[in-house]
Amino acid sequence: MINSLRRLTLSGLLLSLALPVLAADNSLPNKVQQALKANKISTQSLSLVTLPLNGPGHGTHFNADVSVNPASTMKLVTTYAALELLGPTHQWKTEFFTDGQLNDGVLNGNLYLKGGGDPKLNMEKLWLLLRDLRANGVQQVTGDLVLDRSHFVQPALPSFNDDGGDANKPFLVAPDSLLINLKALRFIARTEGGKVHIAAEPPLTNIRIENRVKALRAAKCPGWPDVRYNPVSEFDGTKVIVTGQLAEGCSSQTYLSLLDHPSYAAGAIRAIWQELGGSIVGQDRLATVPAKARLLARAFSPDLVEIIRDINKYSNNTMAQQLFLSLGAQFRNEADLDDSKAAQRVIRAWLARKGITAPHLVMENGSGLSRAERVSAREMATLLQAAWQSPYAAEFMSSLPLVAMDGTMRKRLHRTPLVGEAHIKTGTLNNVRAIAGYSRDSNGNSWAVVAILNDPRPWGASSILDQVLIDLYRQPKLSAQR
Repeated sequence: MINSLRRLTLSGLLLSLALPVLAADNSLPNKVQQALKANKISTQSLSLVTLPLNGPGHGTHFNADVSVNPASTMKLVTTYAALELLGPTHQWKTEFFTDGQLNDGVLNGNLYLKGGGDPKLNMEKLWLLLRDLRANGVQQVTGDLVLDRSHFVQPALPSFNDDGGDANKPFLVAPDSLLINLKALRFIARTEGGKVHIAAEPPLTNIRIENRVKALRAAKCPGWPDVRYNPVSEFDGTKVIVTGQLAEGCSSQTYLSLLDHPSYAAGAIRAIWQELGGSIVGQDRLATVPAKARLLARAFSPDLVEIIRDINKYSNNTMAQQLFLSLGAQFRNEADLDDSKAAQRVIRAWLARKGITAPHLVMENGSGLSRAERVSAREMATLLQAAWQSPYAAEFMSSLPLVAMDGTMRKRLHRTPLVGEAHIKTGTLNNVRAIAGYSRDSNGNSWAVVAILNDPRPWGASSILDQVLIDLYRQPKLSAQR
């Protein structure tokens, strides 16, 4: 027994000598320091951790245990937790019910739509669901259109608008049990034959457009067209007054979120149902589906793997918040005040089971679109290290933007060796710039990297974070082992 232990100890010692395991460096790379100085940003504004995952190398821990705002890199916590807690094939469902009877295409009763928190219930999916309803014989509904939004226990969270500007921006849309098409409206303005045409997509029944845009005959198309949208609430919907001017042959597109969730959902349903030749005689209202209601049609969301890809590649705040509340709804208990509190509890318990202590972690909505959310660079890097070892590591990594190729990293680090070599989630708020994810070095080894910059004036900070990735890639060439 003693001889066996000695042999194991000797084997471990020889292995440690064969692989150069280098201690973590507590200083910043010189070029990162130079980039900070060039942009007049203090080194104390930056938290940086790099961890070698499958090979030797110098890890870096700089301001690693400072509580910082991670901006949208917080989505990595939410999406990784969801992968392991809900599973990669998890789906959401949206259902139509009725409390009436169907006779010769006429549904004598109310039509209920029950939302299940689907983060990606777009117009195409809604059309297919309504087409299924139509194929099942429903043409006219004599009762009301009833929306059931009871799936989530909604938290009372503070509204967030980073620049204090237009509150109708689509990325500010709050989550909802019955979220349709991310509650976004696309307005298209175009000039043809001396006349400006304005259209909204989808063409909701409760949106009315008042076109006051002037057509300019002799002018070039500007880079930023002068077309402005001013929504005005009316008793039966919203009127959008469109003003400005647009040159002949030019066009512009604007995305806005103008209606509340019930109004948008009802408007979208009625518009598509009308296109399919159907009608709903009654009014729009909110209520829960009766216990004895009969199922008419059901639609399932894409798998969770596709959902987290949309969230991380394009930093979709609303979908991230939907996912966060879905975690809460799935594991809610009687002690939870709402699904945000439930999600926070569930994620902390999950981290504890993985042996990850995260005293700095503060989650509010799981998207990073928050002034309250916090984490340390070490905690985020430890989470990335755990995800690297997860059975779902491939699914998680592939959800992150590829450097210089897609998502929020598609325009960065072109003409560098890093093209396609790193999967990096970005984060941006007025006083935050952040990156977190995985990168390969020049030796082909993989690293976890987290760089979070909190500063009142983070201008030029993207170049600093890019320099972090460049320096990480330029690891010393390893000599062949004999």
